[in-house]
Parts: sequence; structure tokens; C-alpha cells
Amino acid sequence: MQKTYNIGVEATIEVIGGKWKPVILCYLNHHATIRTNEFRRLIPGISQKMLTSQLRELEQVGLVKRTVYNEVPPRVEYSLTEYGKELEPVLNVLCTWGENHIEKRILDGEDVCLIKSDNEIA
Repeated sequence: MQKTYNIGVEATIEVIGGKWKPVILCYLNHHATIRTNEFRRLIPGISQKMLTSQLRELEQVGLVKRTVYNEVPPRVEYSLTEYGKELEPVLNVLCTWGENHIEKRILDGEDVCLIKSDNEIA
């Protein structure tokens, strides 16, 4: 059966939507490779099960490459594929908009903070 989208953003959200996928992709956009334990340090709110699930989904759609090194203990690294790197401008705009939104909320008197800006991730 044919999959139908009303507008293109539906296809984008289907692939990168959710709480964790954009965060994972942003970190991979700024780092050549990231190991699983590094992700856990970078994204303290994500469980191991959710991290594994999200990485598998991103790998399945061809955005993320998983490399397993034949070592003891095994070393696993994740990186963006060439296809995944095409998301760089989208991710940069999302980060900039989010930072501006946080600044607006602060100016509106809300008690929010940003731990790292997009420029500080690298």
C-alpha cells in the first residue's frame, strides 16, 4: 500500500521526530563519532533502552552508521552517514530557534536555563 503524506514535513517528523532523535542527531552533527557511554554522559535524561532504540531507528532509516570494532570488550561507535549529514542545515536552524526561544522565555520572566548552546557542543 502506498504511503501518503499531506506535506513534506510529515515525512521529516516521521524520521527525526520525538524527544531524543533530534538531540542525538545534533550531537552527531558536531562530533565525528560518539560511543554509547559518551551519549549517556551527553544526554543524562535518556535511558539505555531508549538510547539503543532511537539509535537503531536512526540507523534503520540510513541517517546513522553503527561501527563495531572487534576488540575485547567490543567498542561500538556511531556517526552520521552522508545522508544523515544532509540534515546539518535543518539541525542548525532547530538549535538556533530553540536558543532564541529559551532567551524569549527568560525575558518573559520564566525560570529556564540553557546548559550548552549549539556552539558549545563541539
